[in-house]
Formats: sequence, structure tokens, C-alpha cells
Amino acid sequence: MSDSARESANLLEVEGLTVTIRGAQRAACPVEGVGLSIKAGETFALLGESGCGKSMTALAIARLLPEAAAVSGGRVSLGGEELLALPESHMRRIRGGRIGMIFQEPATSLNPVMTIGAQIGEVLALHRALKGEAAMAETRRLLEEVGIPAARERLNDYPFQFSGGMKQRAMIAMALAGKPELLIADEPTTALDVTIQAQVLDLLARLQAERGMAMLLITHDLGVVARMAHRVGLLYAGELIETGAREDFFAAPLHPYAQQLFAALPDSATRGKPLNALPGGVPSFDQNFVGCRFAPRCPRAFDRCQTDTPGWNAVRGRGVRCHLYEDCNEAPARRQFTGVAAETSLWHSSKSPVFEASDLAVHFPVKKGLLRRTAGWVRAVDGVNLRLEEGRTLALVGESGCGKTTVGRAILQLTPPTAGEMTFDGAPLRFHDRAAIRRMRRAVQMVFQDPFASLNPRLCIGDILEEGMVSLGVGGDTETRRHTVNELLERVGLLPEMRWRYPHEFSGGQRQRIAIARALAVSPRVIVCDEPTSALDVSVQAQLLNLMCELQRERGLAYLFITHNLAVVRYMADEVAVMYLGRIVEQGPAAQVLETPAHPYTRMLLAAVPRIDAEAKESMGAAKEKTDVTAEPPSPLAPPTGCHFHPRCALADDTCRTVFPDSQKLNHGHTVRCHLTTMIKRGNV
Repeated sequence: MSDSARESANLLEVEGLTVTIRGAQRAACPVEGVGLSIKAGETFALLGESGCGKSMTALAIARLLPEAAAVSGGRVSLGGEELLALPESHMRRIRGGRIGMIFQEPATSLNPVMTIGAQIGEVLALHRALKGEAAMAETRRLLEEVGIPAARERLNDYPFQFSGGMKQRAMIAMALAGKPELLIADEPTTALDVTIQAQVLDLLARLQAERGMAMLLITHDLGVVARMAHRVGLLYAGELIETGAREDFFAAPLHPYAQQLFAALPDSATRGKPLNALPGGVPSFDQNFVGCRFAPRCPRAFDRCQTDTPGWNAVRGRGVRCHLYEDCNEAPARRQFTGVAAETSLWHSSKSPVFEASDLAVHFPVKKGLLRRTAGWVRAVDGVNLRLEEGRTLALVGESGCGKTTVGRAILQLTPPTAGEMTFDGAPLRFHDRAAIRRMRRAVQMVFQDPFASLNPRLCIGDILEEGMVSLGVGGDTETRRHTVNELLERVGLLPEMRWRYPHEFSGGQRQRIAIARALAVSPRVIVCDEPTSALDVSVQAQLLNLMCELQRERGLAYLFITHNLAVVRYMADEVAVMYLGRIVEQGPAAQVLETPAHPYTRMLLAAVPRIDAEAKESMGAAKEKTDVTAEPPSPLAPPTGCHFHPRCALADDTCRTVFPDSQKLNHGHTVRCHLTTMIKRGNV
């Protein structure tokens, strides 16, 4: 084989891959006829909603399917070796060696009773025959390579002693320990902060370039695909329906499903307008599909789509499974990227706030020793000022651990505040006045980040929605409450007869709708939304955001929207407060904070967000330019002196290291805590 032929050869080839799961009634087919190829040094992104079969495809390639599932057709070749024909003893040497895998949730993939060093050492012993000092040195080198500080000391730490980003880095180190030719990354950045996500993606791109690995990237995040992929494959209901180069896919998606995914993305240009949310959901696999599988949700479907299964069509070097492109060699219309729209409020609010917090503080004691004496304090929230108005949304953004959720819990008195003042409708709220707190909790409700954990698994949905009404003495008699529950279910897009189902019988998006309905059951005026769209598909996210905007227009609800998803902030927020280590460092109208950020931390957050509009127009080299994100946040147990952000700030000077900056007013309610801004205003910079 010539050098040019060897360079163009595919490392991984998958043809006609089909997976069948045995069931009590009938077999299900979550993956059917999937074909893809990846060259060395190339990233192939497998994109689609939850339930489309992405992870099942990856598990089939690595032969890690659950017991009830089996590969029923197709072939998988790695470097010319047929993996499906190998005995399991041989396959065990390939997994962890030639094939590395990063699982979706590192917290459940790492062994909680083994140290990080011991877990990486297992891979080194099995696949590289390294033991003792040699294995220890290589483990330390791997941890340093993935950017874990003080690697020598962290070898003997357990997974629970690592942050979320560090656990993901440890998982990457473990996957790389066997020097893999192919790396399978299953949702490697789901639910991570934008800064940690940027670090993980930069790390993967750097290691891939250094080692020449092929990468199969599984995700539902279009921004991650735009940042990382060379080629894209779109999966729907177990079928591959579109493939092509990354640039072509983002410039002009072919399949109506791809076009709908792009249309469902929130941003400032669509603010004040309903998002183009996909109706329904991904169909279940235990059925006989007739016609196009996407037809029930497709706005361009016609009669033939209902009866005939579409074939694979070639369009200018790309592939698409759709009747619209039969005998078509014309290039599709390119997507038009819109600019920033003017900010428009969904509700004309009064000037007086519904809820206001001044100098809010929540400090947790750190107790040590046999007598559990207080040895220090974690200043989770340290002097926060917030103002919530009717019909308006205040977004509270920042990295995990900065205190966002604690602020929300303190507002509802679920976590007792240490200090500060709160008012509701202008009247002071006393922390120990139970009657006042009870009245406030009827008017202020919370939608929690994990709806499954916040819904009682032993109660049916109807009882869950009635529980708050009964507890707070609202909603009338039993018959009236049941009628209200039926209306609420219909309002959030569910059927009244679903009231008899239990939480486990719903999808993630449906459970989040139920959590919203529970909050609405007592007719609140303020809703604290804690990461309500975290880890949801873009289609389900669009449905929820549309619902929340409709409810805000109808009822004049005030939202405190806690999130790290800045695309959602651009779409939803009227004002933005940026939080870092318990303090708000920048606050103001959303358009000003997001388009002209004043604080270096805000600029770092915005720079870390993968942007699909820029990626569609730039070259691959420019698209993968390293983001300037340094280190992880310090511990709130021992925050740095002066400005808390100075250890991560390239602009910090001696003043930043010793003096915490005062709040500076810029214009139109835009404030910032930064010494650099002070010097600029004084003309010293």
C-alpha cells in the first residue's frame, strides 16, 4: 500500500450495524443499518436527540451491549480487523487498549472505593504491562497531561474528592492510558460549565493532534459538534439520516430534522418570539416503522413519506435519507446567520419589585475534631443583592460552586440565610416569622435542577400537584383541586389522564413540565428556576422555553433563572447577574452584559461558549483555537484575598491581589466590580 493510500484508509469502518433488544412482547431495534467510517486523526460526531440510538451504536462498536441486546447484523472493522468475529478474550485486550472510551457520567463510571491512581494503574497493567514504580510514574504523567494540578498528591485521592471537571479529566486519562487508536467520547461535556467544557474540549483536541487518534464523538450539543468535528452523522430513531463535512452541515443542513434542530436553538435574535420547537418526541423502537421515521414530526412531509421508506441519496458529496432529495444534485440553500436583535420585554412591569434581597449571605460552618468544633466557614453566598420584577427574568450565571443554587434556596428559606434583608411586595420578611414565610412560599416557588429527584416516586402525578395546594390551604375542595390539576397538565402539554402515572413513567422533558406545573399549582408570582433545561435536548429545551415565556406573558411571572447555558440567557433574560465565589461581579441589562461585558470573568465565560455561527464560517484551525480559560475556581472555604478572580485573571495587578473592588456604575443600570474598570474611568489606563 502506498503512503497516500495508507493515509486515506479508514481506521474504523462500520457497515449496516443493527442492534436488537429482546423484549417480553416483541424485539426492539434501537440501531438499524448504521454505517460510518473514521480516519486516523479525524473526529466523527454522531448527533441526535436522546433516544436516537447514539450511545447504543457506540456500545455495539466496543461490544459492551447489555445482556438483553445483541448485534444482529453488519460489520465493524478496526484497522482491518473484524471486531464482531473476535472471541471475548481477544476483545478484552482491544477495549481499553486500541479502543478507549469516555463514558457520559464519570461519577458513576469511576470506582468509588478505589483511588484514581489505582484505577489508571489497572489499565496500565492490563494493556501495557506496567507495574510498580513504572506504572506510578506513567499514571502521574497521564494526570499531568490532562491538566490535573499536583498530580503526585492526587494519585491517592478517591473520585469523590475530585470536582466534576477533574473527574472527567481523570476519565480521559484512564481512556488514554492504553494508547488507543480510537477514542469513543459519549457526551463528554454534558451538564458541565462552559469553562470546564472548554477545557475538556481543548484537551481532547490537543491530545488527538498529538497522538493522531480517531475520535467518535457522541453528543446532542450542536456547539460541541461545531467546535470539534471534522465530519457529522445525524441519527434519528436508530437510522443514520444525514452525513457530511462539518462546514457543509452547519452552512446548509439537508434533512428537515437537521433544519428543525437549528431552528430550535435559542439566542438573542429569536428573543420575544416562540422557538421553532419540534412537536412530539423520538418514536419508540418496539414498533414496525412504515415510511419515513421522522414523518410524524416533519413540517415538509407529504403522502409518500407516510408509506415509503426513503433511500440514501447523494447530494454534492453528502448523504441524506429523505424523499425530498431523490434525483437531486442541487446544492441546498445556505443558512443565514442573524445578528443580535433589540431587547424587548415580554411584560410591562411596575417599577416596584415583587421580591428584593439586600446583602444576602449564607455561610456554612466547617466542623472538625471529635467535639465537632467550628474550624472555619464556607462563604457560599457573601453579600448578594437581587431585584425581581413582574413579567421579567433575571438570569443568575456562573460556574458550578459559585453559590447560584444556594441563593435560590435561601430566597425560599430552604437554606436559612446567615445575614441580609429580604422584602416581598415592599414588606420586610423576617427569617423567624413562620406565618410570613408560609405566605411567601405560596407566592415564590422553585423548579429544581433534577426533576426526577424532586418528584416523590411513591406518589402519582396528580397527588404530587395537589400536595402543595393541600399543604398551603389553597385550591378549594377536593373536586376543585382535581379540576385544577387537569387544567395544569393540559397547560404544560400533558394529558389529564396522565395524572395517574408515576414519575418514572415520563421522559426527562415531561418530568420538567410536571415540575413547572407543580410550581404553578399555588398561583405563584415568582419562580426560581434552577437549571431547568440542563442536559435536555435542544428540541425539548425549546418546548420548555416556549412554555415558560407563554406563562410569563399570561401571568406576569417573575423568574430568577439560574443557569450556565448562556444561549438560553440570551433568549430569556431581561437582566443578567454574573456570580463568582459567592459574590456578584457584574450585573445589568442582558444586552449590555452579554454584548459589552466589563468584567474579565464575564468575558471568559462568553469566550468559552462554542458558537455555531462563527464555526460555520471559519476554517478548522481557527475554529479550534484554544480558549483562554485558566485553572478551576478556588475553594470557597479559602477564597483568595482581594478580588477573588485575580488568580485566573491575566490583567490582575497588586491592587487586585489585596483589595476587593467596589461596585462601579457604568450606564443604564450596568454595574461591575473590577479595579480595571475603576482605572479606565479615572483615565489611568
